Amino acid sequence: MILVTGATGRVGGEVVRLLPSDHPVRIMAREPGRVVGAAETAEIVRGDYGDPQSVAAALTGVTAVFLLTNPVGRDDEGILRAARAANVRHVVKVSAAAVGDRRADDLITRWQRGNEELLRGSGMDWTLLRPRSFMSNTLSWAPSIRSEGVVRALYGTSLNSCVDPRDVAEVAVRALTRPGHAGRTYMLTGPEAISAAEQTAQLSELLGRPLRFEDVDPGQAGAGWRARHPEPVVDALLRSAERQRDGAKAGVETTVQKVCGRPARSYRAWAREHLSAFM
Repeated sequence: MILVTGATGRVGGEVVRLLPSDHPVRIMAREPGRVVGAAETAEIVRGDYGDPQSVAAALTGVTAVFLLTNPVGRDDEGILRAARAANVRHVVKVSAAAVGDRRADDLITRWQRGNEELLRGSGMDWTLLRPRSFMSNTLSWAPSIRSEGVVRALYGTSLNSCVDPRDVAEVAVRALTRPGHAGRTYMLTGPEAISAAEQTAQLSELLGRPLRFEDVDPGQAGAGWRARHPEPVVDALLRSAERQRDGAKAGVETTVQKVCGRPARSYRAWAREHLSAFM
């Protein structure tokens, strides 16, 4: 049986939809009612990383886990210890591309590095997925696009080889259901590096209406993030944006092609399929 965590999020939800129907699946969610797209045969249980009993119950009879952890600052030690006790054989974990960059030393990257080390030392087989930022992050622009025809972002001409969450999910499903992925670390990007200004132009073309891009400065970006995140996370996001400004996120990998046998999806393709969100 495969246990899927994070099924109410972008990647976890796609994993649920892509898992073959002939694999028994259990979904652990804090709010089971929010899980959508699961097969009728999937078992959905309530579970929370802060509730060890619920985690232990969810892991009973499980052989493989798709692991997506949050919030920032809570490490994976508890769930990995419970998985080992339940005789789980393989854990596929979503980490972050920045972990592989020695110049990255912000809070979020250090947290992910620590979780990777815990998994490698767990005694279970592991596969690490290190995605660049998700194309779906641009859904945060939808309100200002709908109301003002404007996109605002920090360092808008800097490049990021962002990845479609479905591509990350497909790699995860292959690692969960097929042999040959244990002990592998997969850096996952889209097919090209693209800036926020270029993404805005593509959305404008697809929507058939003019959109304006406006750069914000670090002070404005930080103020917006502080409304949703504690100060250490805001600092990490600002430092991450600086790395992008300096070109650290522009590298393109062919991992999706190698694992899935097809090219990674482009931002234009992602945007076309999610255009209704911006209307």
